[in-house]
Amino acid sequence: MISIKNLRKVFTLEKQSISAVDSLSLNIYEGDIFGVIGYSGAGKSTFVRLLNRLEEPTDGTIHIDGKEMTALHGKSLRLARQEIGMIFQHFNLLWSRTTEENIAFPLEIAGVPKANRQKRVQELIDIVGLSGREKAYPSQLSGGQKQRVGIARALANNPKVLLCDEATSALDPETTNSILDLLVDINRKFGLTIVMITHEMHVIRKVCNKVAVMEDGAIVEKGDVMEVFSNPVKPVTKNFVEQIVSNTEDEESMEYILNLPNEGMIARLHFVGESTSDALISKVAKKFAVDITILQGKLTQTLGGILGTLIIQIRGEKQEIYKAIDFIKNTSKEAEVIRDDT
Repeated sequence: MISIKNLRKVFTLEKQSISAVDSLSLNIYEGDIFGVIGYSGAGKSTFVRLLNRLEEPTDGTIHIDGKEMTALHGKSLRLARQEIGMIFQHFNLLWSRTTEENIAFPLEIAGVPKANRQKRVQELIDIVGLSGREKAYPSQLSGGQKQRVGIARALANNPKVLLCDEATSALDPETTNSILDLLVDINRKFGLTIVMITHEMHVIRKVCNKVAVMEDGAIVEKGDVMEVFSNPVKPVTKNFVEQIVSNTEDEESMEYILNLPNEGMIARLHFVGESTSDALISKVAKKFAVDITILQGKLTQTLGGILGTLIIQIRGEKQEIYKAIDFIKNTSKEAEVIRDDT
């Protein structure tokens, strides 16, 4: 669906060259909800704007649905862009137009007859849940409603790809979840390929099946969300994953755990998918002469399955503790020894 090879974008600022996107290659398949995550300045927003040529690439090629976007100009580029919808962080609505007029705008540009426009606009209003708000102006809408208008407008020309540039960053958590649920529903109903640009791991966790991590204009890690979450390699990826699958946000709890009496071993276990439901602790307690105390636990739901984190204390004879932890390491995706007092 989307094939990107050696994509580069270099800006010149005060006679200095700044590489915003650097030799980026990536494949995104039809029906994916593909997340691109990175910190501010990573180049992710420039990258997404290169896909529909809102930014001109310095080098490289972009193919979308068989068309080489980097080779198109004039009318052919305008027609190709109609197959690529885009949602912006700050909505980018026309403030002098009502909901239905904003949604109709790309159809007007495409030369769609008025009767057909009206029919399509009403379909989209129903899809995004804005019935009754057709005549409202943007100033009369909440943030979530404005973004629903933006989504409907992006869908007006029946695009094959939907680009979302920080589409939920300006919204509160509850509204963010409702918009993400809407995007997942649209993806499933229409088979739409969605590219999500974000700095929020919550967005990746909730809706994406694939993810790429950007740093300094390059993709440093990519793959299935479950794979990247459960086995992050690069430091930047580990920092993002830490936000949702670890317990580091609960500093008081960790301080309490690390100040427990020096006895046995304290370990953090990570589980993936079906292994989160296995009765691992009771199996270990029955198999080895150890006592196990659960100190802290957390489950994280992703689109591809569940990730679990468990902090335990194992007490007993040193040899039995090491047998137990070896057994756990062979059963769990990862077992990290936090403190060893054996």
